[in-house]
Amino acid sequence: MADKHYQIRFPLWQFLNQPLFDPYVPLVLSPNRFWQRYQIEHLERCWSRNFHPEEKYRN
Repeated sequence: MADKHYQIRFPLWQFLNQPLFDPYVPLVLSPNRFWQRYQIEHLERCWSRNFHPEEKYRN
């Protein structure tokens, strides 16, 4: 089971504040579909980050 600290909670605020008439961002009214889309976008953001663990410990 996933640790409680690493679980992603449903982004209620992002769901309620979706742009209504933006032609570039589709409106998703189903919370399940929004949740799936949000998880995919979250993974894409995590993969696109540059992670450099060695820079923290350089002198």
